[in-house]
Amino acid sequence: MKRSMVAAWAAALCCIPPVLALDYPVRTVRFIVPFPPGGATDIISRALGAKLSASLGQSFVIDNRAGGGQKIGTALTAKAPADGYTMQLVSVTHSINPGLYKDLPYDSVKDFAPITLVARSPNVVVLHPSVPATSVKALIALAKMQPGQLNLATSGNGSGGHLAAAYFQSLAGIRMTTVPYKGGSPAFVDLIAGQTQVMFTSPNPTLSFARAGKLRAIALTSAMRSPAAPELPTIAEAAGFAGYEASLWYGVMVPAGTPGDIIRLLHGEISKADRTRDFGEPLAAFAIEVIASSPDEFSAYLRKEMTKWAKVIKDGDIRAD
Repeated sequence: MKRSMVAAWAAALCCIPPVLALDYPVRTVRFIVPFPPGGATDIISRALGAKLSASLGQSFVIDNRAGGGQKIGTALTAKAPADGYTMQLVSVTHSINPGLYKDLPYDSVKDFAPITLVARSPNVVVLHPSVPATSVKALIALAKMQPGQLNLATSGNGSGGHLAAAYFQSLAGIRMTTVPYKGGSPAFVDLIAGQTQVMFTSPNPTLSFARAGKLRAIALTSAMRSPAAPELPTIAEAAGFAGYEASLWYGVMVPAGTPGDIIRLLHGEISKADRTRDFGEPLAAFAIEVIASSPDEFSAYLRKEMTKWAKVIKDGDIRAD
């Protein structure tokens, strides 16, 4: 009789859900976001933090640690205890920085464990209305006739938009004059004013200004067209540059060494959040596509992105601000 009771208890223990077996989380989790409040990163991190708080019963508190090209916040995550109580929202910049800086205070691969790629968005190729081009091919032809005369606004040297444009120019065999700004907002203001003529930038609020006639959107930098702007072709489609993609992406990582059970739990909960309408629909309005990759898929994607951007940076002799 006693033996059968022990066997029953053992069988019951095997069926305890992972969250109970892990006894995680039992306190607040810090969600580091290496950006200032506002924009797509804020929308994604706060929506995701709220979902995780609700499903796991503990607070996931957003900790904005902007500055240093995202190096400040990322270094904090790399040095944090690998116990599941620190996680970070990373962006395409995480794959750019290894090629841009020789003195990173962390290893972009070895110091982190990927959880999932959460979302992805295209850049929009946008022109001031004074530019006599209405398509990607027309822009290329104009730039070839007037080398260096088109001013390209960027939110800073080595930014995602800058590298997307540099990648495009290398494939097209053209040269525009890069005008770096200290952030996307002042760059966008000068583009609208006609101080610059071209910009590769995020869909929000670019598409609204284009539809109001204040700018002219001609293409997206994603691999596929976006439901948020189905009228716009991709650069690969419009110019015939097979394989061209320069997406703005967002993922979640934790410090290397975080237990596998915690990684699997977080991956499962984030994947569930990704599939909910109240998470995905607000992002779709900003042309942000929700993705739920596995940790291995995210790791492979990150390495591919690092290789691509390192080549663009080297070929273009691009330096950080």
